Amino acid sequence: MASGHSSSSVPHSSRGSSDGFYRKGQEHSSRHYRSVCPLPDVCPKEPSVETRGLCDGPSVVADQHRWTIYSSKVNLPAALNDPRLAKRESDFFTKTWGLDFAETEVMPSFYLPIITKEHFAPYLQEMSQKEKIHERCRAICPNKDDPDSVSSITHNHEKARTELEQVPKIFMRPDFVLNDPVTFNAVLPWSHFSVAASGKNRDASSSRLLQEKLSHYLDVVEVCIARQISLRSEAFFHAMSSQHELQDRLQKTTHAVAKLRSRMANMERVMCEGPLKALQQTLTRSNCVRLHSKLKLMAAVHQTQPTVQLLLSTSEFVGALELIATTKEVLQQELQGIHSFRHLGSQLCEMERLIDKMMVADFTTYAKSDLNRPFEEDSQVLEKDRLQSLVFGLLRQRKLDFLDIYSEEIIQAAKGIVRQSVLRTVSQIDEIDADVVMKLPDQMRLMVFCQWFELLQDIFEHFILFLKRIKATLSVIRCVVLEVLDSSQRSRLTAEGRERAGLGGEGDHEEEEEERLEGHPRVGTELAYLTHEGMFISDALNEAETQQETQQETRSAAMQMQARRDVCGSDSASATTESSSSREHTSNTTSALPGGLNTGLSSEDMMPSDLELGRVANNVQELLYTASDVSHDRCVKVLMARAKDGSLERLSSAEFVCLSQEVEGFVKETEELCGRRSVSLRGALQSQANRFVHRFHEERKNKLSLLLDNERWKQAEVPAEFQDLVNSIADGRITLPDRKTSGTEERKPSDYLTVDGQRYAVVGTVLLLIRIFLEYCQCVNDIPSIATDMLTRLSDFLKHFNSRSCQLVLGAGALQVVGLKTITTKNLALVSRCLQLVVHYIPIIRAHFETKLQPKQYSVLRHFDHITKDYNDHIAEISAKLVAIMDSLFEKVLLKYEVKAPMPSICFRNICKQMAKMHEAISDLLPEEQTQMLFLRINAGFKMHLKKQLSKLGVVNDGAPQHGLVVVDVAFYTENVQVLRSLERLDLNMAEIWEQKR
Repeated sequence: MASGHSSSSVPHSSRGSSDGFYRKGQEHSSRHYRSVCPLPDVCPKEPSVETRGLCDGPSVVADQHRWTIYSSKVNLPAALNDPRLAKRESDFFTKTWGLDFAETEVMPSFYLPIITKEHFAPYLQEMSQKEKIHERCRAICPNKDDPDSVSSITHNHEKARTELEQVPKIFMRPDFVLNDPVTFNAVLPWSHFSVAASGKNRDASSSRLLQEKLSHYLDVVEVCIARQISLRSEAFFHAMSSQHELQDRLQKTTHAVAKLRSRMANMERVMCEGPLKALQQTLTRSNCVRLHSKLKLMAAVHQTQPTVQLLLSTSEFVGALELIATTKEVLQQELQGIHSFRHLGSQLCEMERLIDKMMVADFTTYAKSDLNRPFEEDSQVLEKDRLQSLVFGLLRQRKLDFLDIYSEEIIQAAKGIVRQSVLRTVSQIDEIDADVVMKLPDQMRLMVFCQWFELLQDIFEHFILFLKRIKATLSVIRCVVLEVLDSSQRSRLTAEGRERAGLGGEGDHEEEEEERLEGHPRVGTELAYLTHEGMFISDALNEAETQQETQQETRSAAMQMQARRDVCGSDSASATTESSSSREHTSNTTSALPGGLNTGLSSEDMMPSDLELGRVANNVQELLYTASDVSHDRCVKVLMARAKDGSLERLSSAEFVCLSQEVEGFVKETEELCGRRSVSLRGALQSQANRFVHRFHEERKNKLSLLLDNERWKQAEVPAEFQDLVNSIADGRITLPDRKTSGTEERKPSDYLTVDGQRYAVVGTVLLLIRIFLEYCQCVNDIPSIATDMLTRLSDFLKHFNSRSCQLVLGAGALQVVGLKTITTKNLALVSRCLQLVVHYIPIIRAHFETKLQPKQYSVLRHFDHITKDYNDHIAEISAKLVAIMDSLFEKVLLKYEVKAPMPSICFRNICKQMAKMHEAISDLLPEEQTQMLFLRINAGFKMHLKKQLSKLGVVNDGAPQHGLVVVDVAFYTENVQVLRSLERLDLNMAEIWEQKR
């Protein structure tokens, strides 16, 4: 017990000695310290030692603004090396640190105390008690390093082990239990007893033997246990002696605990009951406030249905949908589980479906009223604010098929435009009885062309206004769709930016938390209350953050709602007083909801995706194209109704040109409006143009045939108007001249047609032919789309003239058709000259058509090449025919030629007479070059036949009398031929008749 008490006093003495140690050190150091003058503050901001020892060493806090030895930056060997000494010592320390290092006494440090033996007295006093205990323990337990003690311990340990090994291992097992049959049979072998059951004496001896064996085992174990206890007897005795001290300490502890409980009870009564009661009342008040807010919210939700009905009465569908969405969100979040509102959700869904139907019906009504209103109104968009509101509402509800409704209304309105125009025109025509002729196509066919053309112009004008209105309306719809798409994209980018900001700002979470708590002291108070109620601080903080985020979302959602109302035009100037009051009532109702108009997220979720909005925007543009196509289709029906009886084919060129120009102007204007090329109306016009060209061509072809059948192939006089027409062509105007007034002076006709300085003797048919192909060219100028077809027809027309004239003159068809007695050389020369005139104009016509064709259509111009070749072949055939006529005459006359007097002979006289007649027939019709070439060919034939006849008669160039007679006849022939006009210098080369074949 004494040792236990002495050991227990060690910690008390150590604490006291420690305090005394420091106190003595400070007192001792204070006696030896002396004031030190601080050095100049050279490096006040250099770091110094951060810890203190037992004495007052350098302090970072106290010495940071004064210079210490730790601030020195001079090399110590350089500072100790005295340059004034003449001799340097070889000692290491003196060589390195100077001579004063070994000679000078080191002054005691002002920062280290002087340590004496008194400083170790408390430690020695404390350790003396522990040393005594240690020595006593060593006496009880011999040192392991002592050989004798080690050998004795080892001997005893080996002996105890040998004795314990006699005990069976089963007794040493931790799961040794005798009630286990296996264990019991192993300890008490009943088999041995059963075998020895025959002898009772043996049985008794076996039992005693077993009992003695078990007793021996028990003695061995008890001896081992006693030995172990004897070795640790001192520890057992020490533990028992410590129980009394432990009981004393427990009594003191019991008194201290009782005293502490008494003080705690007093503190709870004085300091805790009042604040806790105040906290309870604060929580009660907070719960009451929440309950009041919940009741106000329930009252606001209760007013949702009347407010929605009020909004629907003023056609404010968007506001009603926003209110329904807000109320449904509140029911799912704030008022979930409220029994009185269990049916409100389904009622709101039903109202939402009803609003969808109402919006579709209202949009249908708007489309009908917009498309069927009178064209006299100036406004292009009817009730723009209403349209924007409807489109936004339909987009919000994903009713993306509203454009199909508008498309159907466009078709019906287009039909109505045509019907109203026809009825209005028919009512102004007295000749048409609408009661008798009921069908509109029949009424249109009864109109004369000017009346029907005015009707068509009226329809075109109305369709232009119709398309302008549709384009303006669709522009408003497209703007709303694009604005919603842009808002959706900006919201998505903002959300992504917030996510990135949230990921990047996790490192500053603690600073933001502190700023939030500092900026909102009320939050800290609520945190304390909520923590006392059992909530974690993190939960309370999350709730505060949620409240702040809710406030921010409320402000942003309110701004978005205001922007949407501006877009949808809910505050339009046409709103009634009832609408204003309903809007005010809605704002009052929604302001009572949590977050005000906190429908930004829900509205965005209900909005179509960006892909769907893009499709709607494209469909808006496609709807404008559809409107253009519908307008063209209705105009095509008007055109086809008129053309059913072939009346458009019977139009004059001027009338058809007017129709073509009007249709082309309408098509171009619609293309500028809609930005798309519609082909239906152009195709219908092209079809009518083809029919018109066919009739145009057939009329002129038949006219040409009649002219040729009545042509007598005599030279005709050329009126002045035809000469003017030719002159205009020479000036580059490939058009028909304007008709001159009857008051102009009449000029005399001329015998020839002058073209580029050359005179052409022509027949009357060719003059009309020139005018006819100018009509073809004029038609191409007016209707460029029929250039290819017209070129084909014109080439056919020219081929017809060539072939028919060939049949009538060369083929002698005029003898039976017209009744001519014979085809004269004059007729042939006149036809040749007419063909030459046409050949002259073919390149001009070709160049004109080339300007009207596309480069890919130039291949059709080859028809003119074929026509030119055919005409030239025909002209060559006529020339050959004239030569053949004279050739047959020469052959017939020269067969009777005889070389005898008188001279010149009758044969040559007849030949010269026929040559003069031929020259007289063609000289006024053909130009000089062609006349000379023709007579050269005739002369060549004459020489051939004369040479043959002379060879037959045997006359040669030998100076004989017959040779002389022939020379006289040839001279007579030459003189008569060269006397003709334009043949004076013609080289007849009559010497060829005497050349002999070798």
